[in-house]
Amino acid sequence: MIVHLTTKTDWKAAQEVGTYRAESLETQGFIHCSTSEQILGVANSFYRGIPALVLLWIDPGRVLAEVRWEAPIHPAARTLDSTRGERPPDKNAELFPHIYGPINLEAVIGVVDFLPDAEGVFQEVPIQSG
Repeated sequence: MIVHLTTKTDWKAAQEVGTYRAESLETQGFIHCSTSEQILGVANSFYRGIPALVLLWIDPGRVLAEVRWEAPIHPAARTLDSTRGERPPDKNAELFPHIYGPINLEAVIGVVDFLPDAEGVFQEVPIQSG
């Protein structure tokens, strides 16, 4: 399974139109995803303190668009420690899943709320449901 972090509003909009499209699909050509081990580092680096987020648990085998495993495009993400959001040495080779097209809703096998703690830090990955 791979996971994508988005807002509840964007997920609701996707359900209304039948596919999910992140802004990065238009600006970078793909939708950023992570593994369950990578998502805390991503969340704490780029989404710290943002409420009303959800994790989309995605079965890559059900995604109609191409899924590629690539180095992160954002320089700050190249060396994330997936547990604390810190930058340890020698993590440059870590690959992230990128989806090169909209996500068909049938590929999303679970959706869970993803909430930070009182200080705005994401501490644990909620178990997928669905």
